[in-house]
Amino acid sequence: MIDKALKQAEDKMAKAIEVTRDEFVGVRTGRASPALVQRLTVDYYGAPTSLQQLAGISVPDPRSLLISPYDRSAISAIEKAIMASDIGITPSNDGAAIRLNFPALTEERRKELIKLVRDRAEHGRVSIRNVRRHAKEEIERDHKAGDVSEDDVRRAEKELQKATDRFVGEIDEMVQRKEAELLEV
Repeated sequence: MIDKALKQAEDKMAKAIEVTRDEFVGVRTGRASPALVQRLTVDYYGAPTSLQQLAGISVPDPRSLLISPYDRSAISAIEKAIMASDIGITPSNDGAAIRLNFPALTEERRKELIKLVRDRAEHGRVSIRNVRRHAKEEIERDHKAGDVSEDDVRRAEKELQKATDRFVGEIDEMVQRKEAELLEV
């Protein structure tokens, strides 16, 4: 029972890491990256459709993205989705493709993005701690039911804490890498 609870907790913690990593990808650094717009959904003929299904996304140079719709009639819908998103870039449309030009980040904007990264990292840490708390409660329930000995509970709590520390450390490393990326000029 304890091993099952620990395995489930580790799986959930790994998922929290993946969610945090995905959120970090969406934070704009000084370079253009297709990941910034891949999660956008476009209202295409009344149905929410992911941008990846509607267009090819390329990076012609480090400061711009080129979005080439497969169907030219989707250009205005894609532009609306970009304008409504939190990317903060105004698209330019040449009739066949949409270009997003990313200006260099100002010092003030870099600091805002670092705050955003730290906030998202804290959400990831909280998720991991919540998983730990739920697993600990489950182990305690098993102990009260008489299914698990006191020694097994202590051992499981130590293992749970080790896993928590490992995953929180992983988030801390991701934050350091993202901050270095943001501060890179």
